[in-house]
Amino acid sequence: MTQQADSCQRRYDLDWLRVIAFGLLIFYHIGMFYVTWDWHVKSPYAGATLELPMMLLNPWRLSLLFFISGVAIRFASDKSPLLQYAGSRSFRIGIPIVFGMCVLVMPQTWFELRQAGLVDDTFAGFYQNYLSLDQVYPVTTPTWNHLWYIVYLLVYTLILVLLVPFFRLAKTPLAQFIRLISGGEKAAWRLLLIPAIPFLIYRFSLTPHFPTTHALTDDWANHAISFSFFLLGYLIAKNDDFWLAVRKSLRPTVIIVVLSVPVLGYFWVNWDSLVPDTAFINVLRAWRVLYAWWVIVLLLGLAQRFLNRPSPVLTYMTGSVFSWYILHQTIIVAAGYYLAQRQLGGITEFALVLIITVSGCLIITELVRHIPVLRLVLGLKGRRNSALTPVSSVPCPPASSPGGA
Repeated sequence: MTQQADSCQRRYDLDWLRVIAFGLLIFYHIGMFYVTWDWHVKSPYAGATLELPMMLLNPWRLSLLFFISGVAIRFASDKSPLLQYAGSRSFRIGIPIVFGMCVLVMPQTWFELRQAGLVDDTFAGFYQNYLSLDQVYPVTTPTWNHLWYIVYLLVYTLILVLLVPFFRLAKTPLAQFIRLISGGEKAAWRLLLIPAIPFLIYRFSLTPHFPTTHALTDDWANHAISFSFFLLGYLIAKNDDFWLAVRKSLRPTVIIVVLSVPVLGYFWVNWDSLVPDTAFINVLRAWRVLYAWWVIVLLLGLAQRFLNRPSPVLTYMTGSVFSWYILHQTIIVAAGYYLAQRQLGGITEFALVLIITVSGCLIITELVRHIPVLRLVLGLKGRRNSALTPVSSVPCPPASSPGGA
């Protein structure tokens, strides 16, 4: 396949992966209501049942989103002048961030403090203090909570715009480097190991000193990881060598991930009882970093193999997933707060939280879609478009294959 063919094809596989990743994020946040880890509100039925699958999901779920975002931005930014693209992205993402912080996220903080018994303000009274910037509550207000992802995405996009001229000057060395990590007969081990090296360095140099805060200004380990995945997605988006290596590496990647899951799962579940052997603990930490990259490579390969095709469901969700992302956590927190008081039983409560969340996202998105003045606040450009650009919307010539990378 030529580079030209690659750039003209719609990457349905990555569109599917992005939708799936956001779907997993919604389930993950519902799970946070039921595990023992700290979160905004908690179910009376919270326990350890869901913690293992969430531990297996946690190392790669957001990195995958930043990676795909980098790919999508490469396709989108190549179709318009950089400054024009930066202005458009700032407008399309900035409005949902501001509206989300001022309106949509606020109920999460109110419900959190109410369940903790830290406030007895009415909703209206709390809202006035929430916007006052006086910090009268034991949490930061106003806040972006789960919207940190699009805040970071916007910042990374603006940084990337400044870097693109340097990437264009270094086009040949970058292409040679990507060929080094993904080409040749030994593509599998190169692809599975070399790109993970920076993340191993971050794990042992930055992570111990900069715990994740999602606060933008002090989140340096998280920035290093997230921006690197974002940048990697941008750089390899149209590189045939990389996508060929992903396809060729599918079988060994399946094997190595399948072997890693039970081993890592066992040690994570029993982490507190491990012998405090620093060397062994560090091996597990390094393995976790590699596991995250391996799962991403696996998902990219599986998506190329099975998901690189259009679907009415994909068409709808591509235009709606950003709105669902903005809405979902507030709906989960509100539903969880009220249902936690009803003592309905764990299974019934979980089913209701899930139904209310999905139904709420669907109904609100469809209502807003038909109100032009409100579309921008949920990132809806039009009836079927999203503020998060599809990975590639450039039509192929009639003779081109509809799928492939």
